[in-house]
Amino acid sequence: MNMFKLALAGLMLAAPLATAAHADTLTIQLKDGPVVIDLAKDVAPKHVAQIEALAEKGAYDNVVFHRVIDGFMAQTGDVKYGNADKGYDPSLAGTGGSDLPDLPAEFSSKPFERGTVGMARAQDPNSANSQFFIMFAPGDFLNGQYTVVGTVKSGMEFVDKIKRGDGGNGEVSNPDRMIKVTVQK
Repeated sequence: MNMFKLALAGLMLAAPLATAAHADTLTIQLKDGPVVIDLAKDVAPKHVAQIEALAEKGAYDNVVFHRVIDGFMAQTGDVKYGNADKGYDPSLAGTGGSDLPDLPAEFSSKPFERGTVGMARAQDPNSANSQFFIMFAPGDFLNGQYTVVGTVKSGMEFVDKIKRGDGGNGEVSNPDRMIKVTVQK
């Protein structure tokens, strides 16, 4: 009986630890299937909070992948000019953000590998807002220069099917989009 009580007490103590270790996830519904991203709240808490806030209010729904470079990454998240259903402007897609403030950099030692999700920004390291990118392949040159916000947990095969850009900077004509983006906490 004492062994049973000891085992039960151990389980009760371990339960909160298991819950605390659970990462928030972002699910992006693409035309070919869902992409589930483990968000790195411990690495970039301000960036993750902003992504979650935008996803929760539906700001990412129907936003296009405006810049997609084969062998590098797929960029999306321009909630101002990239929404395929309202206000989409291919000439401005990639230049906008949200009404929320830009974020200070949260650089880390987490490397940019295949499936890493990073925040896009302008030349100013403290200019990330709503745009992010998913890596098709490792990009060591980004390490310590861009904020890592998560890692694709499942659905990378659907990311691989995103339409590639044909322009010099990866601009995409008739781009694929994030159909629906949800957060699970």
